[in-house]
Amino acid sequence: MPNSTPDAKTAMMRAVGITDVDELFEQIPADHLTAKPIGLDAGIAAESTVRRHVRRLLDRNDSCAENLNFLGAGCWQHYVPAVCDEIASRSEFLTPVWGTPSSDHGRNQAWFEYASQLGELVGMEFVGLPVYSWGAAAGHAVRMAARLTGRHEVVVPSTLDPERLAVIRTYCGPGEGNDPITVVVARHDPATGRVDLADLEAKVGEATAAVYLETPNHLGVIEADAAAVARLARSHGAETIVGVDPISLGVLMPPPEYGADIVVGTTQPLGVHLNAGGGVGGFIATRDDERYAREYPTLQVSLCDTIVPGERAFGMTLFHQTSYGSREDGNDWTGNSVYLWTVVNAVYMALMGPQGFADIGETIAANSAYAARRIGEVPGLRVLWPSGFFKEFVVDFTGTGRSVAAVNGFLRDRGIFGGKDLSADFPELGQAALYCVTEIHTADDITALVSALNEAVTA
Repeated sequence: MPNSTPDAKTAMMRAVGITDVDELFEQIPADHLTAKPIGLDAGIAAESTVRRHVRRLLDRNDSCAENLNFLGAGCWQHYVPAVCDEIASRSEFLTPVWGTPSSDHGRNQAWFEYASQLGELVGMEFVGLPVYSWGAAAGHAVRMAARLTGRHEVVVPSTLDPERLAVIRTYCGPGEGNDPITVVVARHDPATGRVDLADLEAKVGEATAAVYLETPNHLGVIEADAAAVARLARSHGAETIVGVDPISLGVLMPPPEYGADIVVGTTQPLGVHLNAGGGVGGFIATRDDERYAREYPTLQVSLCDTIVPGERAFGMTLFHQTSYGSREDGNDWTGNSVYLWTVVNAVYMALMGPQGFADIGETIAANSAYAARRIGEVPGLRVLWPSGFFKEFVVDFTGTGRSVAAVNGFLRDRGIFGGKDLSADFPELGQAALYCVTEIHTADDITALVSALNEAVTA
């Protein structure tokens, strides 16, 4: 630490057998090291001055609080009820969010309520505590499927979020590593935005451990052929892993009803604010079947008996098979960076209830359909796949002769965050952007966007 005394540093170096701190970093390549001193300013002694300095730096950011936002692509702006923040900030949850498996029955009960409610929402009975992100959950699920089937190949659609695909590839390991899992990409149908069933069928075989599908997919399209995908996977003895946005399940069928074996997704829409650089939560859910339960890498919370007859308590189960219980001999390494979000998620789901999820799903579907229709009326703009989407849709700017980057720059000058530029991730779509519309957007917001788009393409 910067304030360690010279004697303390000397004692620590002696304990690890070095004479110079630089020896701890000898594995860093020479060309990665700075060639000249960084030259930081002298430290600021006054707390008030530090606060003013940091505030000035933070004020350079433009957030969704000051701007009209139509960005999504995996982290979406939904309304977070005030009670979610109030409960999560209470000291009994904030300070003991992690401890020994039996240290806090109140926290364990909150975790149990999270798992119970999420299980009901996604149509599964067995839900682990969340991992860092949707990508982490998908990666773990693929590895679960590989252990279940003894196979080492997963087939995924080409519409997958490139960032999430990169995380999945990381979990599957490099080809030269131990037990690598090969990622095979199936094309999507340009006419529908859905997975190409013929190409998928050609790529699923006896080596396939799992087929991974998302609905709605990264481009907002609902995979209407999901049941056919699950039947195909099952016919080859493979698992079907389905990724979902849980807030869509008020209006869309739960994945098990069309054949999902493992359900994964993000918990961010369930009361978690937008943030950059932190975990937003990813869940894994299956049937209450020991075959699946034994392959979970995550912590589980269950009801159990106590030494008092008739008394019930909340405690960990299958703890030994996690990296917490067995370290490197566990099923997979997991982290506890998002366990506080389970409290937020449980509060949000309890507030919403079944009718609340139906209401918000219908509102999002109506708002996004209205926005897509209005945007499609702008000269030169075309909405790809204008039906069968949820919350997000792709807008083609090719007909305007303008790049998405130029249009987004124009919108930014008017206090609007335009859709995510897809031209680098999906070059086959040309100049296209992914627009997100949720329950927070009003008719006036959409009118303001359409007006700005009209200016941007005619200026």
